Amino acid sequence: MTGPVGAPDRATLTAFMGAVLIGGNNFIAVKFSNEELEPMYGASLRFAAATLLFLAIARLRKLPLPRGHAAFGASLYGLLGFGVSYAFLYYALTGLSAGTSSVIVASVPLMTLVLAVVHRQERFSTRGVIGGLLAIGGIGLISADTIGGNLRPIYLVAALFGAMAIAESSVVIKGFPRFDPVTTNAIGMGVGTIFLVIASLAFGEEWIVPQAGKTWLSLAWLVVAGSVGLFMLYLYVIARWTASATNYAVTMMPVVAVTVGILIADEVFSWGVVAGGALVIAAVYVGALSGARAPQPTASPESVVVASETAPETSR
Repeated sequence: MTGPVGAPDRATLTAFMGAVLIGGNNFIAVKFSNEELEPMYGASLRFAAATLLFLAIARLRKLPLPRGHAAFGASLYGLLGFGVSYAFLYYALTGLSAGTSSVIVASVPLMTLVLAVVHRQERFSTRGVIGGLLAIGGIGLISADTIGGNLRPIYLVAALFGAMAIAESSVVIKGFPRFDPVTTNAIGMGVGTIFLVIASLAFGEEWIVPQAGKTWLSLAWLVVAGSVGLFMLYLYVIARWTASATNYAVTMMPVVAVTVGILIADEVFSWGVVAGGALVIAAVYVGALSGARAPQPTASPESVVVASETAPETSR
């Protein structure tokens, strides 16, 4: 079990905030995409195109694909972070309100801390628990008006499994050899896409060619910025920080999404959103930033995926 990880440097914090901003805008893009496309089919299109883009970048940069242990780690990361998590969460949304689902997903940092301790990658931290609870409370306030829906156990369990898959993917990837984030995401997204295609077919989703310009624009954002950009930044951060700290980005994304929705989508402003956002920011400070040690030397940006035996963490 490792001790506390050094405080993030400026580049890591910048990448973290970049991931938060992109991920927050993804909520709006997915909402537009889902107006025309079935959800898992839309996610399959998004990740299939992003996989091809990652492979093209890898070819242009003459990057070798991971092999052996590294390839297995990238595949497991993709299966959990892109395949299982999206399939379970999309299914949960057929029976839960967005607010209820958001509160469950807000528990990802807390789940990640528990799983990282189980994997002997991080030490149990009271700050981490408090930060996780603050995050859940903050998202609860933000989502208060939409909490409810059909609370049948099967949908709640599906949402929990989806959140756990996100958390476990971030922990799993920390246990495998470092490799370039471009090729790691290429393999991971490819595996996740195959899983989503199978799930989409199993649920009988309709496959169509998008017709609306808004759908094409949403997919373009989701492929280029929302997948390639987001998950490049995500792996950059997770190679330099703990899994539990990195996954506070997942909790902060709804704050950005709600803010953007108020600014451009005529969504209703409420003081609950302000209070909830303040709690989430407090959660990030308490759970991820407070008590961190001074920065330690880190590996070069090119060798970004996970420290082999000694590192801890990764996926939303």
